Amino acid sequence: MFRRSRLDQRAFQRAVDILREAQRVVALTGAGVSTPSGIPDFRSVGSGLWNFANPMEVASLWGFRARPERFYEWIRPLTKTVLQAKPNPAHFALAELERLGKLRALITQNIDALHQKAGVNEVIELHGHLRTVSCLACGHREPSATYLDAFVSRGEMPRCPSCAAVMKPDVILFGEPLPEAEILRAQEEALHCDLMIVAGSSLEVMPAADLPALAVRSGSKLILVNLGMTPYDHLADARLQGDVADMLPRLVRAI
Repeated sequence: MFRRSRLDQRAFQRAVDILREAQRVVALTGAGVSTPSGIPDFRSVGSGLWNFANPMEVASLWGFRARPERFYEWIRPLTKTVLQAKPNPAHFALAELERLGKLRALITQNIDALHQKAGVNEVIELHGHLRTVSCLACGHREPSATYLDAFVSRGEMPRCPSCAAVMKPDVILFGEPLPEAEILRAQEEALHCDLMIVAGSSLEVMPAADLPALAVRSGSKLILVNLGMTPYDHLADARLQGDVADMLPRLVRAI
């Protein structure tokens, strides 16, 4: 469920005017876009996942290498939640923006594939996804579908058919480099957009957090849609404070 947000009419109208004029829109989304779908974020006080686990122990590359069973114990309930989640109005609003010919690319920090399920075609996944698993020992990679049911229902860790090592889902862990091709695509889109919409991101994690500044330096307008404040609020041409599942559909309907 999303929360109906109190609307700052002046900021909202400014955002509508900017969006109407924009020809090449790029969106950057974070965990806040998926929390209305029931997927917890990481940093919210009291409810974020890092309130209940040390990320360096359960979600780091060195932690996975040392104790993969701890990683899988931690990610198992999250994986079940992600697989059961459905797109919310924020995801569908961005899909509609693409259908209207406004949205040229969507850059996301999320691993849940809900943008694709909502119908967005051009998705750049900076932090990976759950669709494939890879072996860190021999490099074997394959689709994760054959392993997911055994993992979610019985807690069985996926083992490499080539060398029997425990395989890792292709999500980016702490200490692991982001996919270079995706980063370069995201930076290219930021450089050439005339409007960047940031939705549901605290903009605290680099290098994704630097993309709005890169866009602004290149002459782009910036609209921020978020419940809380970000380090880039002072750069925004319009800032809409509220639940993205309420704000984004309002914004898209208004154009």
